[in-house]
Amino acid sequence: MQFGENFRKLRRQSGFSQKQVADALGIRQSNISDWENDVSRPDYEKLIALSELYEVSLYELLGLDAPKVF
Repeated sequence: MQFGENFRKLRRQSGFSQKQVADALGIRQSNISDWENDVSRPDYEKLIALSELYEVSLYELLGLDAPKVF
């Protein structure tokens, strides 16, 4: 899965519109669209904000498996 697909899926599961996410993060709606269409990537501060907004881990936000703890 590409990052953008996961960003879109989690946004929709959380019940947010692109405009609502943009307003919450203090950015333009076009930024959200660009992220979801794999045109660009959010910086790490925005990744953290997205994970908090969607109430998911950074691993889940990025579509990655959490590291195994031994």
